Amino acid sequence: MSDQLRPRSNGSKNLSTIARHGRLKRSSAFRTVARLIAAALAVLMVSGVSVAAIATFDVAASVQPSVHLDNETKGPVPQIGAIDGGVNLLVVGSDSRKGQDAVFGPEDSTGDLNDVTMLLHISEDHTNASVISLPRDMFVPIPSCKKADGSGSYNAMSRQKINTTLTYGGLACTVATVEKLTGLDIPFAAEVQFSGVMAMSTAVGGVPVCVAEPIEDLYTGINLTAGEHTLEGFEALQFLRTRHGVGDGSDLTRINNQQLFMSSLVRTIKSADTLSDPTKVYSLAKAVTGNMRLSDSLNNVSVIASIAMALKDIDLSKVVFAQVPTGNVEGGVIPSQPAFKEMFEAVAADQSIQLSGTTGAGTVVDPNAPVAVPADPAGPAGPVDPAGPVDPAATPAPEVVAPSVSVLDESVTGQTAADYTCTAGRTLKDQ
Repeated sequence: MSDQLRPRSNGSKNLSTIARHGRLKRSSAFRTVARLIAAALAVLMVSGVSVAAIATFDVAASVQPSVHLDNETKGPVPQIGAIDGGVNLLVVGSDSRKGQDAVFGPEDSTGDLNDVTMLLHISEDHTNASVISLPRDMFVPIPSCKKADGSGSYNAMSRQKINTTLTYGGLACTVATVEKLTGLDIPFAAEVQFSGVMAMSTAVGGVPVCVAEPIEDLYTGINLTAGEHTLEGFEALQFLRTRHGVGDGSDLTRINNQQLFMSSLVRTIKSADTLSDPTKVYSLAKAVTGNMRLSDSLNNVSVIASIAMALKDIDLSKVVFAQVPTGNVEGGVIPSQPAFKEMFEAVAADQSIQLSGTTGAGTVVDPNAPVAVPADPAGPAGPVDPAGPVDPAATPAPEVVAPSVSVLDESVTGQTAADYTCTAGRTLKDQ
């Protein structure tokens, strides 16, 4: 969303304690939420199978027209159950005003830019997942992409900002660009607009965020005091959009803020309050299918549910939100090597990635974060065998294969879904 949009009010709810912060540039923030939501939706649908069964027709009817990718998944559509193997899914946040509420401006007030571009990777064994953000102002090579009207193709370009790919060839062009940039095959993709983020945050009853210092932004009209806030609908969108009100005012620190919001969203979705509420499960499913444009390969409720099955049991500490390492150049940023290449080599090798850097300048550690309870190494007590104890020598312990872990360069910022952070707010006097 462009910085020129200035809503009249934000009506935020001030709860208590410190709050979390998140920052975004233009409309990309809400898209970030959407990506996480694509993953979150999967979790919800899994937990609410009975609800989904009752409302399948209604949810399926809300699915938007799909987009054909150059690299579509071959083979039959998976049935309800965890999808086989790993998953690469690209979630793109469009800046288009087409079909959106008038509050966002006239339909022709902006181009069709992907302000947010995020890659969701689920490991082959479904033990870990990562959501990798690519900055909108990052210069990348763009391959030749087919025009949406079928009249031909755009020429390949050696250096353009990644957020122009939607303009040059739609969602399929963004996917092709990220595939070329990362060396990964990406068979699934989704595009979301403003209304999608608002619907999703509302479906879960709001997303709690922590703000360390006040957020003031005349461009988005958002003003949040230090403390805890629960955001939904248009208010959540404003939080994700704000760039001037967080960190150093850049798109990079806005991404930090988006990761804060997504982490909280994941925790909210996986909480008992959400998973045990059939209405929330159903509402989230419909919010996703009704507000996202999906690739042909993903445009099926069964496929979405199967991806959800693969996500639902992953521990929060194994869901990593990471921003690719970049270096500054005139007018934007470029991938920072060799850290960028090493990051995607680890993803291609299906290694569990681990952060070694900070959460970024847009967020700080939440001093009021709940204390993690260490797991009992012995595990939960099982049923008592009436036949008595088993001789350990007679029953060899099963072989435990440790997952391959890749520690990313410290230039990669981010956090896990288990990390509690607060937005580093920015007031008008610092802008």
